Amino acid sequence: MIKDVIVKKLNKFEDDRGWLTEIYRSDEDNYNPTMSYVSSTKPEVIRGPHEHVHQSDCFVFIGPGNMELHLWDNRGDSKTNGEYVKLTVGENNPTMVIVPPGIVHGYKNISNKNAWCINLLDKLYKGKNKKEDVDEIRWEEKEDSPYNII
Repeated sequence: MIKDVIVKKLNKFEDDRGWLTEIYRSDEDNYNPTMSYVSSTKPEVIRGPHEHVHQSDCFVFIGPGNMELHLWDNRGDSKTNGEYVKLTVGENNPTMVIVPPGIVHGYKNISNKNAWCINLLDKLYKGKNKKEDVDEIRWEEKEDSPYNII
């Protein structure tokens, strides 16, 4: 696994009412979200790849649908620099993944239905009151990107 990336299998607790999954606990991970969002991705659609300079993402994939999550270590000083990992996550494998700055990441919906992702970011998107630049380096827009394999 890539250094500093946290991957946690999530448990679904089911009963006759439905199910419940804990997605974040401050006593289990040294991570402090400041905002969150839910996205729905259409079948075969790719989001990313991109990386952040300062922001970490805490992705929660519980369904509906399944995703292929792609991660590349782009940190020059990392012991795992250049390493690539692909994970299948979502409805069939509920998973939480914390992606630190410098890790290029992207995901693709591999289901025949819309797939959901919950993200708990540790920095506000565009900063306080949305007045700062977006902390993103977009790799899919670069023709010579080594990360265009999703």
